[in-house]
Amino acid sequence: MIFDDREPVFPKSNFHTCDWSSHYPDASEKIPKDAPEPLGHSVSTTCYVDADHAGCHAMRHLHMGVLIYANCVPIIWFSKWQNTVKASTFSSEYIALRITVELIKGLRYKLLMLGIPIEESTIIFCDNQAVVVNSTHSKSTLKKKHVSIAYHRCREAQAAGYI
Repeated sequence: MIFDDREPVFPKSNFHTCDWSSHYPDASEKIPKDAPEPLGHSVSTTCYVDADHAGCHAMRHLHMGVLIYANCVPIIWFSKWQNTVKASTFSSEYIALRITVELIKGLRYKLLMLGIPIEESTIIFCDNQAVVVNSTHSKSTLKKKHVSIAYHRCREAQAAGYI
């Protein structure tokens, strides 16, 4: 494993941004009042997430994986078999994205409490186009109610500005 402290460069033109203030007016990243003043070089965070719908051939459970980088260094890797069966790839990917958002929220909190400045919002790479469109376009509507909590959690995190 090679530890590379350089910041990754991703063209901003590759990402769609949406103004979520009308949908989630109170959304913001919760920064603790007792957090130390950030010192030193800032850190950028990047995340890759994927889900394998019905990856378990015996029980058809979802298997998901998350890899989170600080600059170019992998610092969190997470893999989990879910204990439920999802109806579609869309559902599997959205649940994996929601879990990823929670991991990112926890990491950003830890970095802030350690006094490490965070460059900007965390970039998440996901390979399911339907999930990307549903979570980044305000005109997109959810037609599957069983993933509504994951849907709103991911959009709210974008409105808060940390993903």
